[in-house]
Amino acid sequence: MSSPVPRIGLFDSGVGGLSVLRALHTLAPHAELLYVADSGHAPYGERDDAFVQQRSLQVTQFLRGQGVQVLVVACNTATASAVALLRHTHAGLPIVGVEPGIKPAVAISRNGRIGVLATGGTLRSEKFRRLMQTHAGAAQLHLQPCPGLALAIEQGDVDGPQVQELVARFCEPLRQQQVDTVVLGCTHYVFAARHIQAALGEHVQLVNTAEAVARQALAQCVPSASSSPCRVQLWTSADVAALQGLAQRWLPFDVSVAALPGG
Repeated sequence: MSSPVPRIGLFDSGVGGLSVLRALHTLAPHAELLYVADSGHAPYGERDDAFVQQRSLQVTQFLRGQGVQVLVVACNTATASAVALLRHTHAGLPIVGVEPGIKPAVAISRNGRIGVLATGGTLRSEKFRRLMQTHAGAAQLHLQPCPGLALAIEQGDVDGPQVQELVARFCEPLRQQQVDTVVLGCTHYVFAARHIQAALGEHVQLVNTAEAVARQALAQCVPSASSSPCRVQLWTSADVAALQGLAQRWLPFDVSVAALPGG
């Protein structure tokens, strides 16, 4: 009989949260990881709060039905819009959200000028405003909304001209502000990090919170009653073949992909 393993659920508006899934698998290759890419409704960053909350509730209910013992909201916009509601609705379930890494950025910045690349939904949220008030201190934060970038990455060709053109456009104002640290405030952006780094220059430090979120989720786990073997299962509300292709390119381990029941 196989040893009990933690069973962790994750969801994102699409494929961005695969960056957190990858970090979790690296830290705990024995864990069962169950991930929903809500790509049929992506990107959340360009939706209103009511829509994001409704989808977050539906997806969370599905993952609870799969027996997850911890939930990771692997989407900055969904965390900002819906994590409080999810914690109220599912009071017995540990829920870990993601948020832009302002605190670590402030700690490592040399000149106190920090850029934040994120969706408009994240930057407009009350949760983000409180995050700035708590952690920014004397640092100068330069907020850069990136309309269209998450969707372009979602389509899979992170090395294509559309992604590179958008990255160049959104990084230029940060270059002009002479930031030395930039927060990747959307889990999608991790997959375009090499282009963001090239656009900003090697002297700029990028802050990605995927590993910190993964560690926080694992800290919430206790051995599961399940004796199921380790597996990584993905569901999508869009095209199964598209997610399968992205997973093969972006993840260094095998996954199973299926259609999300109900879409």
